[in-house]
Amino acid sequence: MKKIKDHYYHQAKKEGYVARSAYKLEEIDKKHQLLRKGYFVLDLGCSPGSWLQYASKKVGPKGLVQGVDLQPVKLSLPSQVKVLQADIFDLTAKDLDMDGKPFDVIISDMAPKTSGIRSADAQRSLALNQQVLDLAGDLLRPQGSLLVKAFQGAPLDELRSTFRVSFSKVKLCKPKSSRAESVEIFLLGQGKN
Repeated sequence: MKKIKDHYYHQAKKEGYVARSAYKLEEIDKKHQLLRKGYFVLDLGCSPGSWLQYASKKVGPKGLVQGVDLQPVKLSLPSQVKVLQADIFDLTAKDLDMDGKPFDVIISDMAPKTSGIRSADAQRSLALNQQVLDLAGDLLRPQGSLLVKAFQGAPLDELRSTFRVSFSKVKLCKPKSSRAESVEIFLLGQGKN
């Protein structure tokens, strides 16, 4: 994967974020008031950890951020952050540190290993996001929010339709910090039914 050393890369280094992707979450959060003090947040596909870093600042010491990824997270994180190395296709509520309560917000910056074939990559992204949506059915509180990264293409319309069944508001978000040439887009569902 090529490293883009743009404004966001340098800003991330200066502000102590492990990756520039923190600014994507920050921009969406500021616009849609996604994260609040005391919230329980599940971060799927959390490695290398910049979303964990941002979310932990927002929820504060009374909140909880639970990260899950196939890859390890090699960061020193605050005590309200827990990380589990696991596959989301095998994940259950019992695996998570939920303290008996559902999550307020689920965020996912996951993407499949890309092949360069846009249609195939979009289908793989759809399969990941359908699994995230299934998990949200069990793990997200009523009126909670779900944010996922998707790839533009035909499967995005299918995913959007599925989101509309589960959430009262569904929005597409393309943060300025996403590279212009990137086909990634974020789908936000708010007000879980």
